[in-house]
Amino acid sequence: MRYTFISFLFLLLSFSVYGQIQKYPVFKTCDTVIIEKLSYCFKKELKEAVISEFKVPDNLEKENFKATVNIVFLVSSEGNFKVIYVNSPYKELKAEAERVFDLLPQITPAKYNNHPIEMQFVLPLKIPLTENSEEIYVEEEKAEAIIADEEVTDIIEKRPDDTLFPEHKSELNIPFVHSEYSKFDYYLNQQDNSHTAVKPYIYSEMSKYVDLDAQKNKLIKPKQTWFGRKLLNEHMVYVKGKDYWFTLNPVVDLQLGRDSKDVNTFNNTRAVQINGGLGKNFNFSASFYESQGRFAKYVNDYANYIKPDGGNPAIVPGRGIAKEIYTDAYDYPVSEAYLSYTPSKFFNFQFGYGKNFIGDGYRSLFLSDVASPHSFFKISTNFWKIKYTNIWMWLEDVRPELTVDGAHKQKFMAIHYLSWNVTKKLNLGFYEAVIWDKANDRGFEVDYANPLLFYNAIEFSRGSRAGNSLLGLNLKYKLKNISLYSQILIDDLRFSEITDSKSWWGNKYGIQLGAKYYNAFNIENLYLQAEFNSVRPYTYSHDELNYNFGHKNQSMAHLWGSNFNEIIGIARYTKERWFANAKLIVGEKGFDYNNGLDTYSYGGNIFRDNDDRASDYDNEIGQGNNAKIFIGDLQVGYLVNPTTNLKLFAGFTYRNFDPNEPTNMFVKSNSTWVTFGLKTDVFNWYFDF
Repeated sequence: MRYTFISFLFLLLSFSVYGQIQKYPVFKTCDTVIIEKLSYCFKKELKEAVISEFKVPDNLEKENFKATVNIVFLVSSEGNFKVIYVNSPYKELKAEAERVFDLLPQITPAKYNNHPIEMQFVLPLKIPLTENSEEIYVEEEKAEAIIADEEVTDIIEKRPDDTLFPEHKSELNIPFVHSEYSKFDYYLNQQDNSHTAVKPYIYSEMSKYVDLDAQKNKLIKPKQTWFGRKLLNEHMVYVKGKDYWFTLNPVVDLQLGRDSKDVNTFNNTRAVQINGGLGKNFNFSASFYESQGRFAKYVNDYANYIKPDGGNPAIVPGRGIAKEIYTDAYDYPVSEAYLSYTPSKFFNFQFGYGKNFIGDGYRSLFLSDVASPHSFFKISTNFWKIKYTNIWMWLEDVRPELTVDGAHKQKFMAIHYLSWNVTKKLNLGFYEAVIWDKANDRGFEVDYANPLLFYNAIEFSRGSRAGNSLLGLNLKYKLKNISLYSQILIDDLRFSEITDSKSWWGNKYGIQLGAKYYNAFNIENLYLQAEFNSVRPYTYSHDELNYNFGHKNQSMAHLWGSNFNEIIGIARYTKERWFANAKLIVGEKGFDYNNGLDTYSYGGNIFRDNDDRASDYDNEIGQGNNAKIFIGDLQVGYLVNPTTNLKLFAGFTYRNFDPNEPTNMFVKSNSTWVTFGLKTDVFNWYFDF
């Protein structure tokens, strides 16, 4: 019944607050036309004016070029024409379209309630141009139908200060999805901004470097019906007043699949997402997910392995605590929400329940989004060539040994990250983090709330059991279409032990090296990425059980924890609304044996007490129960709605996991997983472990 109610609620909320444009833009030749015919007259006059002046470039004439070129343009509130976008790879066609529209006369603008407004359109122009003329001079009734439905179609009807995408001018976060952010990084790298490590980005910041409206407008499908516009182009609900706005959208992740272990997989997520703004500087976002799912066997096994104390059978990786339904399936509700306030151009404050990410790679050794959501407070400060980020987090350890009277153990994390654009090409990022808990009834440490203090010094002054601090350096160097990046993380380091070359256990650090190639090999929208990650044994762990770098039995940094080497290759390609993403991962990781005979920690499990280590010296990456890991993933699909990022997709995953000594948990497996479905792509979900 509750699912029926949610579906019924979506139907009740599915309405549009947009009124109709009362009067189209008017050419002088249309002055005496009645209002009902203004649409036809405007479109007819425009089409004739463009075709009479348009000259197909000589090189395209010689190639016998044939295509339909969609020209997205607007008529401003002053009555001037402006080209926004031309969907053609030929620069000559874009230049010609701009030239022709610059020649068009100033006309009477569209009006709403007798107020001049801006209005946007798309003009499909067929080449050769002779293919257009036959449709212009037919009788009026047929011409009106042809042009209104196929030739010049309204995309956006705008009242003063309205837009289909109010979030683009807001202080809201752009949903962090790797495939989408690879596009944003390209635009940022073309500008002087190299502050790309801290994610998610804020819409208002991104709008300075890329026209987000134009990016989505070029994907708009001209539709006249309410259902067509809501399904393919717009927010389901959009309400706007003088000093406020909000949007409401249904969110879905509906998947069916099967893996080679004879597991029928599915995911059934229904959710609602509400975004809004009060005034110019205050915004809010809330998402409520109701989900059930059964995943590939290796994912289910891992979910069971990291289960919490208290009777619940699993934690769905990246989402949260789950209860069992059906057979080997889970019910896992999730909520995420935050407030965002920007009092000036220098500061942004956010308080919420969700995730953050620090780094330029697919993985991060500093702070990642692979764990379940958690409470956080974030301050972002921008000035000169500096972006300074402070994040305070409230985390939980859900293991039995740290659960008291059914309550999970809480801990805190504080992070400083200073990003400095040294030059237009070079960026340096300085990272510092500290983890502590309520030991000795200290509660939330006031000193760690100071955004300017050096955490490592404070942690040292509090005593060796008062916390766990980490340091790091992030580097990025930009070439024309290539970005090189790196991370160096230091958990513990003793220089005398490094020079002795005895592989002391306490030298705990990680290294990341990577490169991104945009519009690779001069192919527009082809993105390539290569990345290497290596983390030494025992990194992120501690001899105090609650001071590890984890949350709800999941790593807060790299998904694999520690004691591993990994190489990643990623390729992404988009063509209008079509997309394809491919990923290959090859690596090795050292696990503990846990076979009853060998109970030592080999440094791969960040939640184990590192005092249980196998040896003080001769510690190497991959030690212990070494497993070779290979993962191949391919996903193809179609972007149904660019406003909500609703995608129709099909995916294929191949995974080979080969440990030296199979155990109850780490069994040798060779599996494939095929899935397809419809999902609103608004967060990263990692199954590559």
